[in-house]
Amino acid sequence: MIKAGIIGATGYAGNEIVRLLMQHKDAEICWYGSHSYVEEPYAKVYPNFFQLTEALCADDNIEKMAEEVDVIFTATPQGLCAGLVNESILQKVKIIDLSADFRIQDVQKYETWYGISHKSPQFIPEAVYGLCEINREAIAGARLVANPGCYPTCSVLSLYPLVKEGLIDPQSIIIDAKSGTSGAGRSAKIDNLFCEVNENMKAYGVASHRHTPEIEDQLSLAAGTPLTLTFTPHLVPMNRGILVTAYATLMPQVTQEDISAAYEKYYANEFFVRVLPPGTCPQTRFVEGSNFADISFKVDSRTGRIVVMGAIDNLVKGAAGQAVQNMNLLFGLPETEGLTMPPLFP
Repeated sequence: MIKAGIIGATGYAGNEIVRLLMQHKDAEICWYGSHSYVEEPYAKVYPNFFQLTEALCADDNIEKMAEEVDVIFTATPQGLCAGLVNESILQKVKIIDLSADFRIQDVQKYETWYGISHKSPQFIPEAVYGLCEINREAIAGARLVANPGCYPTCSVLSLYPLVKEGLIDPQSIIIDAKSGTSGAGRSAKIDNLFCEVNENMKAYGVASHRHTPEIEDQLSLAAGTPLTLTFTPHLVPMNRGILVTAYATLMPQVTQEDISAAYEKYYANEFFVRVLPPGTCPQTRFVEGSNFADISFKVDSRTGRIVVMGAIDNLVKGAAGQAVQNMNLLFGLPETEGLTMPPLFP
């Protein structure tokens, strides 16, 4: 039985890790870490767990936690994990970090986009980017996994086969993405109040969103050359879900059959990536509560471009579900263990 500890268990992503691990036959939660609710019953913070757990929230003492568990999930703001991790801890326990601290290999780029100094850059080279469908083998042998961001997960999975196979001009990519409000976390913010969000839709982080370099880095690796793209996120009045609509110029002579073959090549055997039938557009409602990524595309022969669409649940495939998927790989378990629940509908 894998013993798990969660730092940030009372945030939205941490809460989702709890929900998923409670269904996992090979894992048990031994530490519900929280900065704000120490000694509070976890089921009081999240009443949906009433009578499902009697555990109390503990502090975020990672040194003590590392002595008691096999894996630590850090569902925390940027900078915290980098400030806690050290060689002694990594020798005792595996860490799956849900923040951006180890996703970007260039320290200067990280510090520029996130506006903070990196406190443990010596561990960046060994951190494995935890997009399971692409880095499966490297993840299995890692001590430190950088769990991808929600927008990058949906964007990279949607575009990866096209970039990897050279079917599009990698410098022509434009990504338009929309997310539910849970993506901003549970902390109180004026912009996320009901009256600010309800009956409203807005772009934010225009030409400056922090997930931009992460998306660029991963697609650059796929392309084999550095690329620059345009990424614009939007906030929509729903709890969960991300919908990505990406546009790119097709390379000369590329056909719809070539594109279909590329998606088949990379995702035919991937349980969590569902390439939808032609003419079917992904919808967030059909992935809600699940670890699935639904992908589709449409060739626009009039403009010589392709429109690629992807949908995920930002809290599951975009955060907690992917983290559990990474845990399964780290411990040699079936990758789908604890994650085969169908999406919720309606």
